[in-house]
Amino acid sequence: MTSTLNRNTKEPQKEPLTFADIPASNAPSWVQLLQTVFNPIPELERSRQRFGDVVRAGAAGFPPMVFAGSPEGVEAILAADTELFEVGSGNKALRPLLGEHSLIQLDGAPHRRQRKLMMPSFHGASVQRYGEVMAEVTENVMSQWQPGQVFPIHSSMQKITLRVILKAVFGLTEGERFEQLQNLLCEFTDAFNAPWQSLFLFLEPLQKDLGSWSPWGQFLRRKAKINQLLLDEIHDRRQQPPQDDVLSLLLAARDEEDGSALSDLELRDELMTLLFAGHETTASVLAWAIYWIHSQPEVKQKVMAELSDLGADPDPMEVAKLPYLTAVCNEALRIYPVVLFTFGRILKQPYNFMGYNLEPGIMLAPCIYLLHHNPKLYPEPKTFRPERFLERQFSPYEFIPFGGSNRRCLGYTFALFELKVVLAKMLGSAKLELASDRPSVPVRRGVTFMPSEGVPVRPQG
Repeated sequence: MTSTLNRNTKEPQKEPLTFADIPASNAPSWVQLLQTVFNPIPELERSRQRFGDVVRAGAAGFPPMVFAGSPEGVEAILAADTELFEVGSGNKALRPLLGEHSLIQLDGAPHRRQRKLMMPSFHGASVQRYGEVMAEVTENVMSQWQPGQVFPIHSSMQKITLRVILKAVFGLTEGERFEQLQNLLCEFTDAFNAPWQSLFLFLEPLQKDLGSWSPWGQFLRRKAKINQLLLDEIHDRRQQPPQDDVLSLLLAARDEEDGSALSDLELRDELMTLLFAGHETTASVLAWAIYWIHSQPEVKQKVMAELSDLGADPDPMEVAKLPYLTAVCNEALRIYPVVLFTFGRILKQPYNFMGYNLEPGIMLAPCIYLLHHNPKLYPEPKTFRPERFLERQFSPYEFIPFGGSNRRCLGYTFALFELKVVLAKMLGSAKLELASDRPSVPVRRGVTFMPSEGVPVRPQG
């Protein structure tokens, strides 16, 4: 950093700090990309040890980025005027999965319009009425388990969350379209099951359709089939009376200013977003919760004692109020978040961030993982300890599993409710034991993270 001499005072005058003054790795951009894809958590922890809680990064294919892992840094991003940023262009890795009309890809007035139209579908009574569906689906999946047979609990959680979201969004529980969507969505998300497969989402040059035999060609053909199924469902439902599901609410939603409704293409991409976000992410958190509950006997004992007070067949709304179960879910969301960063925000105007003058085009991103492992906030951050959520309340800049500001996940209420209802039904109706002594660690699955090996379990007779 250089300085100039003030003519009047004869004292050095510091030049303002800029993007270049933020500490950063000197690794080439392509190396940083590979670290992001294949080894992100150890790399994030090394960055904090070397550089602190505000770090500059430059992975190939991404805008120049600054990420923050302290409450002050997170607040400086999430509490800033939303008009400073554009977000959709920073989420281009999700565009092939969700489509260009997805809420996640939008900014400004279009984003505000669609968010307002979709909000009522995931709050209040709209969420509560799905409690019985969540419990029933969980029971149906558990009925297929064989005592003594080892299997990854993540796969069962995927079945549960997919069937719940298909019922909640479409009202579908059976039939040809239900089976087709269920099978295609599983294949669709499994396409990025390994870290190397995730490179296709991060590197546009790899996104080449070389025929049905090529990885990207297979992905595009599956997506086309899903898109057609969604459009067929939208077309059919426009001709039918409203049902008790999210699609009916979205079909009926109207803009307060001009009375406009969501188009077929907007609906298709929003439905794809709901299916992906409401299925994959919740399944991984549920698998982590089962792992932690069964790897720590004192945690399981406290959860079971709390559940026993509600009787054999508890009301989902009463389950949702249980303080220790809620703390367990929050701690599972904290210790290994499903995504490591919130949506990146690209500056449209100059902005002074944490003392650094940043220019337009720079991306700011709260780092969920570093924030949730900040030892000043969470002592012994690698220890699973639900009690920390009973001892104090964390601010929206200290605990952000669903992001924040105007980009907070629309379905967070639905997801938290589902976590508690599914866990209560599973713990109250089945006896499980972990089938491996190896610790579960986070592994990349596309843009999200899941527990390694899917958490092998063994049902007991």
